[in-house]
Amino acid sequence: MVVITVAALPVAAATVWVLARRRVGGGAPAWRTSVAEVGIVYGTVPWVWMIMLRGDEDGAVVSLVPLRDLVTVLTDTPVAATVQVVGNLLVFAAFGFLAPLRFAALASVSRILALAAGGSVLVEVAQYVLRLDRVSSVDDVLLNAAGAGLAAMVSRRWWRAPAEAPADRSTATAAG
Repeated sequence: MVVITVAALPVAAATVWVLARRRVGGGAPAWRTSVAEVGIVYGTVPWVWMIMLRGDEDGAVVSLVPLRDLVTVLTDTPVAATVQVVGNLLVFAAFGFLAPLRFAALASVSRILALAAGGSVLVEVAQYVLRLDRVSSVDDVLLNAAGAGLAAMVSRRWWRAPAEAPADRSTATAAG
């Protein structure tokens, strides 16, 4: 999966370039929008694809008790626990980081948390319905949403486009 993601980077970069050039003006807002759109897809699809692959459980398993699976994971080896927790935090992190930059209506941590939780619930239900031999866990939903929320908080300073610089006062006063 990592190899495919890295190999797709030039395609993602070219897509950003094409989208930005096709947008009216082609300036900073066009680039910002294009980077956000492509980044959301490029940073989310590989993770979702990976968790939709067949697992190693014996049939579909559902775990609806919050924090039970997380405690079990944390008792595993430090490397396995880190991979599991960090992996779940990263599933919707690109969405959380970039969606508020692209969509002003999503410029709220609570909205990002809600959307990421909803997307994660859909993924967990799909894992169960498609019988992918995976654990469909409420803890995965919590970690996926938390990762999106944390990423949104990191990008918060860029949510609003920078205000235009005020006009030069000396020119404005001389003209008045």
